[in-house]
Amino acid sequence: MIPVMEFRQFSEQQPAFRVLKPWWDVFTDYLSVIMLMIGVFGCTLQVMQDKIICLPQRISSPSENSSEVEVKSLLHLQSNTSAAPREMTGLKTDLDLQQYSFINQMCYEKALHWYAKYFPYLVLIHTLVFMVCSNFWFKFPGSSSKIEHFISMLGKCFDSPWTTRALSEVSGENPEEKDHKKSGTLRSNIAVSPGEGSLEKTQSLRSIPEKIVVDKPSASVLDKKEGEQAKALFEKVKKFRLHVEEGDILYLMYVRQTVFKVFKFLLIIAYNSSLVNKVRNRVRCEVEIQDMTGYKDFECNHTMAHLFSKLSYCYLCLVAVYGLTSLYTSYWLFYRSLKEYSFEYVRQETGINDIPDVKNDFAFMLHMIDQYDPLYSKRFAVFLSEVSENKLKQLNLNHEWTAEKLRQRLQTNTNNRLELQLFMLPGLPDTVFELTELQSLKLEIINNVTIPASISQLEDLQELSLYQCSLKLHTTATSFLKENLKVLRVKFDDNRELPHWMYGLRNLEELCLTGSLSPDASKNIVLESLREMKCLKTLSLKSNLTKIPQSIVDVSSHLQRLYLHNDGTKLVMLNNLKKMTNLIELELVRCDLERIPHAIFSLTSLQELDLKENNLRSIEEIVSFQHLRKLTCLKLWYNGIMYIPEHIKKLGSLERLYFSNNKIEILPSHLFLCNKLRYLDLSNNDIRFIPPEIGVLQSLQYFSVTCNKIENLPDELFFCKKLKTLKLGKNSLSILSPKISYLALLTYLELKGNHFEILPQELGCCRALKRSGLIVEETLFETLPSDVRDQMKAE
Repeated sequence: MIPVMEFRQFSEQQPAFRVLKPWWDVFTDYLSVIMLMIGVFGCTLQVMQDKIICLPQRISSPSENSSEVEVKSLLHLQSNTSAAPREMTGLKTDLDLQQYSFINQMCYEKALHWYAKYFPYLVLIHTLVFMVCSNFWFKFPGSSSKIEHFISMLGKCFDSPWTTRALSEVSGENPEEKDHKKSGTLRSNIAVSPGEGSLEKTQSLRSIPEKIVVDKPSASVLDKKEGEQAKALFEKVKKFRLHVEEGDILYLMYVRQTVFKVFKFLLIIAYNSSLVNKVRNRVRCEVEIQDMTGYKDFECNHTMAHLFSKLSYCYLCLVAVYGLTSLYTSYWLFYRSLKEYSFEYVRQETGINDIPDVKNDFAFMLHMIDQYDPLYSKRFAVFLSEVSENKLKQLNLNHEWTAEKLRQRLQTNTNNRLELQLFMLPGLPDTVFELTELQSLKLEIINNVTIPASISQLEDLQELSLYQCSLKLHTTATSFLKENLKVLRVKFDDNRELPHWMYGLRNLEELCLTGSLSPDASKNIVLESLREMKCLKTLSLKSNLTKIPQSIVDVSSHLQRLYLHNDGTKLVMLNNLKKMTNLIELELVRCDLERIPHAIFSLTSLQELDLKENNLRSIEEIVSFQHLRKLTCLKLWYNGIMYIPEHIKKLGSLERLYFSNNKIEILPSHLFLCNKLRYLDLSNNDIRFIPPEIGVLQSLQYFSVTCNKIENLPDELFFCKKLKTLKLGKNSLSILSPKISYLALLTYLELKGNHFEILPQELGCCRALKRSGLIVEETLFETLPSDVRDQMKAE
């Protein structure tokens, strides 16, 4: 007998695939097994028992000799008892066993209907086709790979501790509702914890970012390894979704196999209904074998006809049930939108409102999963939610960046504030808000940053720097920053990335914006809102402005420092500067200015002016600076200035003057009439001579003529007894006057790159000058007396 297990390979699939088999597929599989047993049973009977038994049939006349034996079939034996002997031995036919076997075989082949002969084999073949067809989409290469990946991810998502945690955090159960919670047996036989309760239907992850389930600690705790595994699952689900949603091969394969089963059902019912009555017990056989057996007509008995007839009717009933089930499947396929799947019920039940709807094969597989157990889709949906993914990233961040680790990264910045700098992180760790001593927070290239309400714990926070970061604020966080933030620095690529909440920072004192703006920045940068910043004192714009926006003028009543750093774009419209009468510092860097803007001369409160890296050639307008009585610092460095006009003497209030990196050849003596100068930088020019009038500068503390062509130093230079820094490097000097000893306060002296052969021993009188402050070749230093060298080396 053929065992049924031999046919298992036709319908075998991985056990995990059962989640994609709805109830009708499971039901038809059982029907197929029953039909297969019918076929196997019939085939076994065909092999193990005689198929047909035949006896010869002969009709004799009454006048014939009584000695002749009248042979009749056993089926007519009783009806002819009057002509037959009354012995119980029956009629003899003089046929041996081989002749009977031959007659049976010939009559089986010639007289028996084909349906009666091959019914078991037809049942077996049809059933195998049904079984293969039902599971073909699990084996087809184009669909099986997608199914395997989906089932693998589904199982991992179902069992992931993050799924339980995410669903727990949105469960807003009441104690009374716990008794009514519906519990079910899951694939892994894990029952839902009573502590999870029934899920609240309107609450979302967005609205409760800080809610933590505390009554079930095991559900809330997620170690680092589990967090990394869940993070990898999110990435796999994203990529799988993009891949599967592109096509609908799974849907088409399932539709085709279902339609095929319906047509096959109709075919089987049609021909079986018409041929089932061909299975009879009595079969009349007429074959031309008289020369071998002596008989031509035979009466045969189909030994299994009665059983086959019953089996055929039973088989027809099973096929009818199978076909009706397939018709229902077809109705389900064609009258429901299976290529679209909505998670609306999951969103309502779990409160995770950002779970996206899916389409094509992804949607179809989820519909199939719902027929098995909707809980799978619910738990799988957690890994489609960006909010859930962000919370997982946040959890992993908190594991990696503990408060102790962050505290080790604290440094004091240039504003003497305790600063924490974070660079290229996937988010902002919640542990940052445990550093209550934090005064400055600097975030660089961090996307999807959300500042929670817990920022209010940082009572000392006054400075925030955002460099290419996308930031969202909780309402409470916005209120906190409005009251506490003093300094805000934002670096962006597009003016649309500017945070809108910054315009409401009414206590902000310093604002620095760095990024590329369109030429018409006054419209695109939307700076009109700056007028709400009543305390703004410092504004820095590093961009590509072509004019000064009117919105800057709107804060001119309290603006004291304005820094405009262009990328080389020409700044042409500067008339608005006239209205900023309270400015004390102004920087116009890389603005392609060819002349000093006249609007500057109206800024009577101005104390510092920086025109670095422009295109200035002539500065005759400098005479107008005499009206700026408070101007103490003038920076005209990194330009193309050829000479210094004599009008410079009228700037009697100047204390710092920067003329480095220009093309100046001659120093006018009038320059040194600015007798309040403390800082004078003339490095990187073409100066050959220093006028003796330099001795007038009795307040001079810093003097640099590095990288010039000076051959001699006037003795009057050493009358500037307050000099602390003297830079003479990279010139053509050959002698250093012994009067260097007059500079008792000298702490820094640069001589490297000249033609000195020996250093004067009077350098030893400069008691404040140490070896680290003497920039000179080592061989030249060795020319000093040993006691002077030892004195300088002594710290």
